[in-house]
Amino acid sequence: MGVLLFFVYEILTESESILNSVDFSLNVFKNNVFPSLFPFFVLSNILIKCGLPEFMGNLFKGVMNRAFKIKGICAFIFFMSIISGNPANAKYTRELYLGGRINKYEATKILCFTCFSNPLFILGTVSILFLNNKDAGLLILLCHYLGNLIIGFGMRNYHPSEKEKSKVSLKKALDEMHMKRISNKESFGEMITNSLISSIDTLLLILGVITICLVVTTIIDNNLNLNSVLGSVLNGFVEMTQGLKYISLEAIPLKLKCVLTVMILSFGGLSVHMQIMGILSDTDIKYLPFLCARVCHAIISSLVMFLLFDFWIGLT
Repeated sequence: MGVLLFFVYEILTESESILNSVDFSLNVFKNNVFPSLFPFFVLSNILIKCGLPEFMGNLFKGVMNRAFKIKGICAFIFFMSIISGNPANAKYTRELYLGGRINKYEATKILCFTCFSNPLFILGTVSILFLNNKDAGLLILLCHYLGNLIIGFGMRNYHPSEKEKSKVSLKKALDEMHMKRISNKESFGEMITNSLISSIDTLLLILGVITICLVVTTIIDNNLNLNSVLGSVLNGFVEMTQGLKYISLEAIPLKLKCVLTVMILSFGGLSVHMQIMGILSDTDIKYLPFLCARVCHAIISSLVMFLLFDFWIGLT
């Protein structure tokens, strides 16, 4: 209660800075979050109902079984998450779990190693607008992806799925996709309408979480006299985008900027974690393994960045 009263006091007495943070959150949502996630949310909802997960599951079951010991249908979550970025992986996982296509352990496992930042955000906003270095942006993307793959390999034996022994067959994949589409009683118009409503609801949740986290970081900045780099990192672990922007403005070597950037991207920030918890709130998918995976991801990707940076920059 005391903390909430303190927040109310800060909002009343520091209204200008709070309003600026709310305005910044709206701009982040309008310019980055909504354009990058909305099309994928709508499209993925339609594709799930049309049976694309079953189609991809049949084609990639060998890869998913051997690499991660997980059901082939999880390939849909893996590849769609790479394209769209977090917290889309939680939405895809929730849809397949509630649809009975994956179990609780498979949902928990795939969630842990598909927390990718949007590649356009990394290559555009982070590398060009923030760091002004395309080569550094490519390395950040590589280290971020490698970290997730290492997490996936490391979790291979976490409740492994039963191996799918049937041979890969394009005909079978198409047949299963067709059967899934037939079993869905919604008309195409209903699918689009329901997908739009579901996507907008999720995006409004994301906007609310981003705004709250930016208000919290503003209150922290107003009351704590932190070292500038430490303050930027703290901001990043609360709200990723603002923290990354602050880090890019610090007078520190590019190598350290890249290490801190990939660390924050891989952890995701409290904002991303709250978004994912909100999306999964009506399921019993475990959050603790996801949190542990994000901590490991942050450590692994930043270590890979530290080791590869000098070689990469010298090569390019």
